[in-house]
Amino acid sequence: MSRSTLFAVVTVSALLTACGGDTEPLQYGSSPELPQPYRGVLPDMVIAKPAEWGDQRPTVPQGYTISAIATNLQIPRQTLILPNGDILVAEGRGGNAPNLKPKDIIAGPIKAMGTSPVEGGNRLTLLRDADGDGVYEMQKVFADKLNAPYGLALVGNSLYVANQDAIVRFNYHEGQTEASGPPVKLTDLPSAINHHWTKALAASADGQFLYVAIGSNSNITERGMTAEVDRAMVWQVDARSGAHKPYATGLRNPTALAIQPGTGQLWVVVNERDEIGPNLVPDYLTAVREGGFYGWPYSYWGQNVDTRAQPQDPDKVASAITPDYSLGAHVAALGVAFSTPTMGKDFADGVFVGEHGSWNRSDPVGYKVSFAPFRDGRPAGPPMEFVSGFRGSDGKTRGRPVGVTVDPRGALIVADDLSNTVWRVTPNK
Repeated sequence: MSRSTLFAVVTVSALLTACGGDTEPLQYGSSPELPQPYRGVLPDMVIAKPAEWGDQRPTVPQGYTISAIATNLQIPRQTLILPNGDILVAEGRGGNAPNLKPKDIIAGPIKAMGTSPVEGGNRLTLLRDADGDGVYEMQKVFADKLNAPYGLALVGNSLYVANQDAIVRFNYHEGQTEASGPPVKLTDLPSAINHHWTKALAASADGQFLYVAIGSNSNITERGMTAEVDRAMVWQVDARSGAHKPYATGLRNPTALAIQPGTGQLWVVVNERDEIGPNLVPDYLTAVREGGFYGWPYSYWGQNVDTRAQPQDPDKVASAITPDYSLGAHVAALGVAFSTPTMGKDFADGVFVGEHGSWNRSDPVGYKVSFAPFRDGRPAGPPMEFVSGFRGSDGKTRGRPVGVTVDPRGALIVADDLSNTVWRVTPNK
């Protein structure tokens, strides 16, 4: 499909769905406004229009500084701070889902135009700032020949990596700059079709369990329920044996996990379903209840029935848990990290969320790192913008945030998979 044809399709799509409207309701927090579902012929599709950063940089609040600490990466996704302050970066591009509907044939190339043309690295890269001056002078491949690595977790001397098809384990000793040998498989992960291929990872506070997030194989079960076996859920995995079980279900595309300091509570950000309007359904942040069901595919935001899911299941709908905190529809949250007091008083208690950005709204949203403030261990108040400017007022997109990680020494690390950069944000001293 030619570029001119793609732009023509986008224009027609906008006209066909214009009556759905992009007037944005108040969609943040515990009680978002949910408009009526609207189904057009095609969703609005706005291309990200990539551009180079040049001498520009993302925007951060007054009193903070942002710098690029690694460039020329190969699709950086998630990062992990090691005990000595080194940073591991997972790089890769996964997925192998065939086109399912005419929409996919159109939407796939359009979405691809808003991503980096660089081939995924299928590797881990180590960054080191040996003298602590904020300049990471070492950028070295730690391990390669992986399969679209995404989630990372360290438990003692075991480094766990969630490839798109398996969790693998490396032996790790502090100060290593490259893996001492090939990884050992801990357990296979669902990878047939892999419509949502990312596998987020977190370790329990005591290191006994790993939690791995597995997205659905469709938007709303278009491939049938057989394709959704073991999908749209979080697994609990024994970190030693690899034995696993469903921990929570009905999570359409859980993309990042974090353990809350002090409580050990697991939290997740989830990308919700598409094609029922520009303001449905809100992506969200929520604590994960063991055994909980969060609605997909039968309902959204608790017990709002999605009539597209067939057959219906009223009992499942009745059991659906309402998420804790709406991030807004289609922001594409791909990163989450709890803050610490080292990040400054205004951002000391809460979570940072990497928002990759929408592709299916005429008025794009996301393309930033937001901060959801907490009080007494729960989200409280509207989100605050922390890193912005990835998409400019000129309509050009210079970066797209994915993973966010808080360095306890006082920095936020942001992986940007469009400009293939890792950014570091620090409060000024």
